Amino acid sequence: MKKFLDRIAQGVLIGDGAIGTMLYAKGVAPEANFEHLNLVRPELVLELHREYVAAGAQVIETNTFGANCAKLSAIGLGGKVAEINRKGAQLARSAADGHDVFVAGSIGPLGRGKSDLAPEQIADCFRVQAAALAEGGVDLLILETFSELDELLTALAAAKETGLPVVANLAFGEGGRLPGGTSAEGAARALAAAGADVVGANCGAGPLELLATVKRIAAACSLPLAAYPNSGFPEYIDGRYIYRTTPEYFADRAEELVAAGASLVGGCCGTTPDHIRAMAARMQPTPLSPRERAPEGRVRALPRSESAATSEALTPSPSPEGRGELQAGFLARWGTEPVITVELDPPKGLDCEKVLAGSRALKEAGANAINLAENPLARVRMGNLALASLIRREVGIEVIAHVTCRDRNLIGMQSELMGASLLGVSSILAVTGDPASLGDEAGASSVFDLNSFTLIKLLSDLNSGVNALGNPLGSGTGFTIGAAFNPNTQNMEVQVRRLVKKVANGARFAQTQPIYDLARFEDMMERTAHLGIPVLPGVLPLVSGRNAEFLHNEVPGIVIPEEIRKRMAGKSGDEGVAEGLAIAKEFIDAASAKAGGFYLIPPFGKYEIAVELVRFIKNRAEHRGH
Repeated sequence: MKKFLDRIAQGVLIGDGAIGTMLYAKGVAPEANFEHLNLVRPELVLELHREYVAAGAQVIETNTFGANCAKLSAIGLGGKVAEINRKGAQLARSAADGHDVFVAGSIGPLGRGKSDLAPEQIADCFRVQAAALAEGGVDLLILETFSELDELLTALAAAKETGLPVVANLAFGEGGRLPGGTSAEGAARALAAAGADVVGANCGAGPLELLATVKRIAAACSLPLAAYPNSGFPEYIDGRYIYRTTPEYFADRAEELVAAGASLVGGCCGTTPDHIRAMAARMQPTPLSPRERAPEGRVRALPRSESAATSEALTPSPSPEGRGELQAGFLARWGTEPVITVELDPPKGLDCEKVLAGSRALKEAGANAINLAENPLARVRMGNLALASLIRREVGIEVIAHVTCRDRNLIGMQSELMGASLLGVSSILAVTGDPASLGDEAGASSVFDLNSFTLIKLLSDLNSGVNALGNPLGSGTGFTIGAAFNPNTQNMEVQVRRLVKKVANGARFAQTQPIYDLARFEDMMERTAHLGIPVLPGVLPLVSGRNAEFLHNEVPGIVIPEEIRKRMAGKSGDEGVAEGLAIAKEFIDAASAKAGGFYLIPPFGKYEIAVELVRFIKNRAEHRGH
């Protein structure tokens, strides 16, 4: 540990370049798991490490960036986490032996699988990976390409348990900010306070943008700095992604990074041994010393305006109050009268008359808001954001537009949501969405840049007046943010933990899958009471015995108790609708004392059924009030 820290304090160390880019160039399919190559094609990984050593790298990274339990478990390799990391460390150590080269154990973020893990499980994922890398013989650990400061702080704490030096790198977006608004300065101070030995940045748009970020970190932090820029932006040519940044240009920018204060400089996506060779040749004849650092303490003192506590580091301000009279009436009535939302299906074509007629009838009956799903079951319907704006304008009732993560990337999602705000849409239910493969559109693909958790966080950021990178919008969007909740699972506690995260990210109400079991409903309300948000149970009236069996057996997230299926058995037509309504009214009657509101889902778009239930709920409340 002392050897590495002494070396980086005395001069500049040259890191290696991209691993994934080079393995792809060597013929590995892009969809392959690169970390698994440590076990199945170790000679290829060893060959790459040796190429970087020959090019002049003084710090080489293990091929273990994504070798964590979350990512490997998703592809059936969860039992090999320790083995893959140990082998990755041993391969890099083999290439480094006989050379004056340090081996850095690479640890990346957990990815989308993190959303299903409790905080301690997240820490354990990093702890297991770090321990295995240490066992394999690495000299230090490098945490890289993290875009969430909290996750990096968790990884840092786990890595520090090994006793090895730790480099902590973040992937900053435009303007040197993290998603959510934390600045480069604030992040660097937080990492230094948490015990990082080296802080810095990697990935991003390219050397020039990363240079600007390093300069900002250097002004706020006295620790040694690391910089691993991408080789610019890739171009898609003849079926392959090509990086055009030349080794000479990269070496020029590397010199500027060192002049700005970087002590460990390497390359990220798109960089090759040629880039490292050019950089090493430029540095070797006249080694550049790192900038002078504060002699005492880890972090240079800053004015109070800049050196707020870690938790305050340029965090966006709280969401503004919802705008408009319609929105003010949506959740403001919670606790004084039942809040009723009703789902209507956007049309499959351009004729909106049925949904407008349904909205008018439901408003007259006393509903508080209309729900509009977005291409449910991945089947094309009219865009619900534009339709929501039309309903608000034509009918004068609040609309909760469901927004899925399936169809838009992060760029398109932000543009669409800003446009929705412009159109007056003020309530959003954030859901991950059904995959495109479930639908009937051949060739359609799922995007899923976001999931329900990160979409809620994005909506909260937009409310605070910043985009995903923390750049100002001029004003906040004012969305009322909703979340979905599925109580029909064997382990409801997992779903409660998910809802806790959603509320922490900014959700202000929840709507559930249809519930038919009163005991399950009561359990759900008890488990979620501490969250302090409205939780609207879903009510989907049955219309026939066949309908009940279909929902129970074929629709994910719906469980219908046997006694209810027996009541519906053999019934159809008017008899089936009447029995289904009776069951729904019995549930509403029993649940009203704890629910405080309902999310009605009329079957097959029959809004007349929902109108009857709305009137039932309103009449019941009025009679209770007298």
